[in-house]
Amino acid sequence: MDAVNRTETGNEETGRWKNFNSWIKYYFNYECYMTFLNGCYSCEWQAQQKKKARRPLCCCSLRERLFYPWLIMSFCLSVLLFFTWIETSNEFNGFDWVVFLGTGVWFFWSIVLLSFLGILAAYTTLLLVLGFLLCWEKQRLYLHWYHKILVLIMIPFFLFLLWILLTYWKDRWLTIGLSLQVFSPYIHLSSISVMVLLSWPVAFYLIHLEGEARMRRYQITSNERRRNTCCSMLTKLRALQVAIGVPFFLILLCLYVVPFGTYSPCLQEKEKLAPKPTFFGHRGAPMLGPENTIMSFEKAVEYGAHGLESDVRISFDGVPFLMHDYDLTRTTNIKEVLPNASSRHPSLFQWSFLTTLNAGKWFSDAWIKPFFRMKPLSEADKERARNQKIAKLTDLLAIAQKEKKLVIFDLESPPSRHPSRSSYIHLVVRVILDSKIEQHLIAWLPGSERKYIKSKAPGFQHVGTFYTLQELADENITRINVDYKRLYYNGLREYKAANISINLYIVNEPWLFSLVWCHSIQSVTTDNIEVLNGMNHPYYFMTPNFYLFLWIFMDILSAVFIVSIFHLSFKGGNFIPSAQEASSASLQNEVLEIMGTPAPFPEREREPASSKAVIPEVVKETTAPTVHPTNDVGQPVPTEPAFEPTQAPISEANREATLQTVLPILEANEPAVPSVEKPPPET
Repeated sequence: MDAVNRTETGNEETGRWKNFNSWIKYYFNYECYMTFLNGCYSCEWQAQQKKKARRPLCCCSLRERLFYPWLIMSFCLSVLLFFTWIETSNEFNGFDWVVFLGTGVWFFWSIVLLSFLGILAAYTTLLLVLGFLLCWEKQRLYLHWYHKILVLIMIPFFLFLLWILLTYWKDRWLTIGLSLQVFSPYIHLSSISVMVLLSWPVAFYLIHLEGEARMRRYQITSNERRRNTCCSMLTKLRALQVAIGVPFFLILLCLYVVPFGTYSPCLQEKEKLAPKPTFFGHRGAPMLGPENTIMSFEKAVEYGAHGLESDVRISFDGVPFLMHDYDLTRTTNIKEVLPNASSRHPSLFQWSFLTTLNAGKWFSDAWIKPFFRMKPLSEADKERARNQKIAKLTDLLAIAQKEKKLVIFDLESPPSRHPSRSSYIHLVVRVILDSKIEQHLIAWLPGSERKYIKSKAPGFQHVGTFYTLQELADENITRINVDYKRLYYNGLREYKAANISINLYIVNEPWLFSLVWCHSIQSVTTDNIEVLNGMNHPYYFMTPNFYLFLWIFMDILSAVFIVSIFHLSFKGGNFIPSAQEASSASLQNEVLEIMGTPAPFPEREREPASSKAVIPEVVKETTAPTVHPTNDVGQPVPTEPAFEPTQAPISEANREATLQTVLPILEANEPAVPSVEKPPPET
């Protein structure tokens, strides 16, 4: 009984599987596949034929062939810009701020541009893939004019963006170079894996071309009248094989030897890895609290900041306060308090008015946060942020003195009509000295009046920018504060060799901080102190011996896979006609010519003789039964020929001799020519 139940269950499952398989074949068949490809590419959604069309090597119109390079160009430009914008994600907040200065609207403009470039890159990639699949199926390409217009519009747009990058943001290309220093070992190993995956379609197509070439060569030996056409086609086939195979193997060879010229600071021994860089909180911790407020600086201290960075301005009545922007619109509620004066410079306000502004609601209550990847605030932090005010320089100095933290700041000169324009540096130095902070905690960055600073406050640590070593020696400066992109130039080796302490700004991305760590940089200025402080080791770090092992292992494994794929493709023989099959096809053509029937294998549409089932169908389509007119007695009546023969008529004896020679060979080779039965004589 159990056996019967198991049998019934098995039969039921088999039936379900058959129904499921039938459903797949019904909805997902070759006809639907071709309809989808042509619909997306040419906007033609009519049902397509079920079999591959017989096309020559290049069956597209001249217009399509001329337009296809433009499609490839748009694809390359879109991918280049998309990759560039991804790699410059460390600059997204600065880009949003620049757009805010021009539009007055704070938004994640960098993310909008990234999404737009990603959509365009995906669109051009899809068109290329669809075109490749249609060519693979030997379909005639016709790109709809909607697609052509969009592609032609995208090219000048991409060129315009490239011009902006090359003109106004030249240093962004340095960011790409830095990212390649980090990711180059992983890109190398991934590229080898991609080449292994590409080897299958390359091998398939090369063997297919080899089969076509062999068929053409056999046609040259068997049919002298078509020698010139076959020679030309054979040359094209060989050229196409070289154009596909040689670049593939050259790229593969370059990937095998590229580590000899690869430099990555993240490839080093663990014992040589420098200590983790320290942090300067950029305007405090602007992802945890409103920038340049007491809350922000306290959050930076809480997450282990070594120093605090800020921007100092002078109020109209001579009070140094902390503010970065050129107006109060973004970081205060001045539009609610005094809308008509919202665009005025912050230094043109009295300190008594500045203290009345709220400097935290924009951070806690705004629906658009200042940073895209900022984590949600707790209710306690939101309430604390709502009560923040504009901070004075003395407030920052008090926190630094209490926590023993370094203080570094940019000092902006007041506007031309400001009463302290000529004495603002003396004013700030006097405020610092009056605060009783230890002088060695001040990292003095402004480059003006250094002699005065050294005379009044000899304990200040003077910080330079991208000075030469000689200028640093003349000024007795042992610390520099430079843009992180300067790391691209030899990793600032000459400064490290001269024992110059280096601080890089602004480093927010973990991959960039990992690169800085591997370069043995002493400190960084960051907005993302919470994430970077939690890193215990640099990302993408690898020892040279481990990378050498992966390199050799991947080279050997990929070589074995690629050789095996080519060997199996060649051994399969599905695309290589044998000499017997080719000679059989030639003999069939001769027989049909002798019998007065056109050959079923025209040179421009002949395919490899790997499928013998195709020949009978073609013969049936091209040959029609001959009807001979008869008289009243039933005897055949001679008729005029439909066309003049191009050669001398063949005698009946020669015809019979040729048929006696050819027919045994065709029977041995399973002839595809259908036999024609002679009608019985009428009585």
